[in-house]
Parts: sequence; C-alpha cells; structure tokens
Amino acid sequence: IMSDYHLHLHPHFPTPGAPPMGVYPPGYIDRYVEMALSRGVTELGFTEHLYRCVESAPVLGTWWEHDPDPRLSAEMERYVTLERNLSLDAYVDVVLDAKQRGLPVKLGLEVDFEPGTVDSVLDLLAGYPFDFLIGSVHWIGAWSIDRPSAAPEFARRGVRRAYEQYFELETELAASGMVDVLAHADVVKKIGIRPEGPLDDLYAPLVTATATAGIAVEVSSAGLRKPVAEIYPAPRLLRSFNTAGVPITLASDAHLADEAGWGHTAVVRAARAAGYTHHLRFSYRKRYEMPLPHPAGDGA
Repeated sequence: IMSDYHLHLHPHFPTPGAPPMGVYPPGYIDRYVEMALSRGVTELGFTEHLYRCVESAPVLGTWWEHDPDPRLSAEMERYVTLERNLSLDAYVDVVLDAKQRGLPVKLGLEVDFEPGTVDSVLDLLAGYPFDFLIGSVHWIGAWSIDRPSAAPEFARRGVRRAYEQYFELETELAASGMVDVLAHADVVKKIGIRPEGPLDDLYAPLVTATATAGIAVEVSSAGLRKPVAEIYPAPRLLRSFNTAGVPITLASDAHLADEAGWGHTAVVRAARAAGYTHHLRFSYRKRYEMPLPHPAGDGA
C-alpha cells in the first residue's frame, strides 16, 4: 500500500474547478482517488482543517484577540471569518460515505494547534470515528506564518526569533500527544525565508518531544510546490527524526483533486535518503507499519 495521508477537499481561495466551501458534489472524492491511483497511491487519508469547521469556534476561541498587534489581530479575524464555514459533521459524513462505497479512504483531521485548547479539542473530537489525526502550527499568536503576506513580519521580529517561536509551539504540540502525526513539521520555511546558520538547537527539542510522545511525522511533497521548493521536513531534520526512532507517514497536502498523490516519488526518495524503510497507515487510531516502495519516475 502506498498512501497519501494529508488531503483537503477545499482550497483556501476560490479556484476554478473546485466546489464552493462546504459543497461536496457527487463523485468529488472519487476524482481524488482516481488521480492518486494514476500516480501509484492506493490509500488516501483526508484531513480537513479543524479551524475551518464551525464546531471549532467554541473550543479554539478567538485566539487572535490576545495578540498585542491590533493589525495582525484584525487580519486573522478577517481570515478566520472567511474560512470558518464548514460543517465537521458534513465533512465526516462525506468521507464515511466514500468508505462505505468501498473507496480506499481514511477519515482524518488536521488539528490546528493553539496552546491551552488541547483538552477541549480532544473532547470535541472524541465522538467521531477518526482513523488518524494530524497536527500543525500555522500561526504564532495572530500572525499567519505561512502566507505570502508573512514576509514583513519576519523582518519586523527577526527571522531567527520567528523560527524560535514557531519551533517552541511545534514542540508543545508534539509533547501534548493529542495527534498521531505532525504535519509539515517545518512549515515556517514555506515562503522561502530562513535564518542564517544551523537550526539543530531548534530541531533537537522537537525531535525529543515527538519521540517521547510516540507519534509520527509526515514527509510531505507540499513544500516542492511552494517558494521554499523543499520537502517537509528538511533533510537534516528528517534524519534526526529517523535517528530518534520517529516513524513517518507520506503526504501531498493536496487541496485539489489534481494534487492528490502529487510528488509521492520524491517523498519516498527523501524518506529513504534519511534512512527510512517503512511508513505508517492508520485505522481507527491504530497504526500499522508498511514497507516503503522503491521509487520510479517523477511521481508528479
């Protein structure tokens, strides 16, 4: 089995060919499956963002209000207001329907981490039959670190300090043990801004926390489609995860059917270069180890 355990059914912005937010046309998931199969990927794990679901509002709260920068707070409030219009129940039903029709899909969720919300988030999700949960850090306070508009804030607070703040949150997420997999563990590099010098002092606490919590990290092709033009996580960080015994999943972070399974060959090559020989699949929060295939072709 070759898997892609990070896919979304909606892009973040209106896109030709994509349905409106919250709309799931008949056969839409089937298109993801067909594209993935054409790329040699035989199992798909869907992972919609928690923060996009209206049910998340009471548990995630209005975290942006606590940021001291009113400009960032206002931007985040506008963004979340625009994005938060999905029904978690409807999303779950759509994926479960695909499962019942025999499609090779798994029900997952991307849990967008906000400190202080772990218990309430887990209470919310406890009643759903998820196969796996992935966790991510997309914002530091009210600052969205991975959007193109993030560049001025990197300059304002300092690139190194921004990375320190990001990895502190990522490490806190890992240590919480609330998810099964860390998604794009160094997504702070997404728009191509990086500090000078090695990052081992930032990597080490994250690797230790991940290994101690007994969770996995995804190897994602998504960075190859972004300005950073590099797989998540960076080769040095991925090797450190392997040395610490942290297992992996494989991912594309697709937001459109055409992206399903994208770059899987590059992902497998990166995993093997870091020393991995196996990857994980999940069923009802239980994990199973599978051998990595030997890559062939370009996988795009």
